[in-house]
Amino acid sequence: MQKSLFIGDSKKFTRLHDLILRFLVFKKLFLHSLYHFYYSKMTNYFSSDFKLGILGGGQLGKMMLYETRKYDICTYVLDPSADAPCKIACNHFEQGDLMDYETVYQFGKKVDVLTFEIESVNIQALQQLEDEGIKVYPSASTLEKIQNKGKQKLFYQAQGIPTANFSTFDTKTALTAAVADQKVIMPFVWKSTQGGYDGKGVAIIRTAADLDKLPDTECIAEQLVDFKNELAVIVARSATNEIKTYPVVEMEFHPEANQVEYVICPARIEDMVAQKARAVAEKVSAAFQHVGIFAVEMFQTQEDDIIVNEVAPRPHNSGHYSIEASYTNQFEQHIRAILGLPLGATDSKVNGIMVNLVGAEGHQGNVVYKNMDQIMQLEGVIPHIYGKKQTHPFRKMGHVTIVHSDIDTARSIAEKVKNTIQVISQ
Repeated sequence: MQKSLFIGDSKKFTRLHDLILRFLVFKKLFLHSLYHFYYSKMTNYFSSDFKLGILGGGQLGKMMLYETRKYDICTYVLDPSADAPCKIACNHFEQGDLMDYETVYQFGKKVDVLTFEIESVNIQALQQLEDEGIKVYPSASTLEKIQNKGKQKLFYQAQGIPTANFSTFDTKTALTAAVADQKVIMPFVWKSTQGGYDGKGVAIIRTAADLDKLPDTECIAEQLVDFKNELAVIVARSATNEIKTYPVVEMEFHPEANQVEYVICPARIEDMVAQKARAVAEKVSAAFQHVGIFAVEMFQTQEDDIIVNEVAPRPHNSGHYSIEASYTNQFEQHIRAILGLPLGATDSKVNGIMVNLVGAEGHQGNVVYKNMDQIMQLEGVIPHIYGKKQTHPFRKMGHVTIVHSDIDTARSIAEKVKNTIQVISQ
């Protein structure tokens, strides 16, 4: 009878046992080394050869760079303008078209993590970079759902997210026909599905004359909501799936330009409404599965329901107050989130109100900030100038934050700031 290896041949057993132990030790050391290589490669962001890429070099990118410079994180920026505000603060600047596939693709290959401060970027390039192992936050998939407002609205509908009733149209002719057939009832909100920002691409249509002025483009017609307040919630979601929300803010809009004039934190609403708004924002965030800062703009209806207006997968105007008023401002939080670092506290240290500084009507050319010294004499006033050399009507040129222990006093000072400073041309 043949003897068992493990009974009849102790030497062979010893050798086999030794080989198994050696293999297990080698495996442990290999995995340990691999882990530390990966860990050091992916988390040594500070004072290292790690490169963070930012698509877009405007004011949002510039304020993001305040935080990367604080942590000594190497930054690459791509923007179409040679005079982009980011140019003075990044480690490496390139001029190029953000919608051009090859430009975005080649730029993205130079960095380890890629983010953006504007939605108008080439999605196909982002997707290809992701396929090749470059981390893109928020993802191409998230941006693709948001970039077209028609797709964005359909996504809300599919996900059971409350939003205003709407219809989509490929052309102005189709929209006009729907109005004539009373399938769309005036007044309604018209939105271009592509390219709208800072009040552009949005109009309230009350008459046939308003309809005639619209460009011939793909659009949506949205029910005009009877609301008490326009609100916003900033949601932070990290690459490790940690989630935090900022307090609800209240937004007051310019009646003509459809731009935010004031952002008030905390919003002057009941706690029940604030809780509902944060819950809706978290639901929207979960649906999009974004990474980074995510702004959710909402309406509080007369019945205190919360419905979603629009979202932005980046730092947002409604979060600028956080630079002075929050324990962790939205720009630092975005950096923490996309790098998988622990998220900071989102509580406010003090009440904050933000006033947008926009180009005055009737002025275009080299910018002048008139009465800046006067507003700086007011209590709790902190101006931010974006670095745009040319002004034109309603162009965002900067903002001012007012911090105060009393929200009503802060609002009164904000009014003085708005009425005092002038953004004009030479």
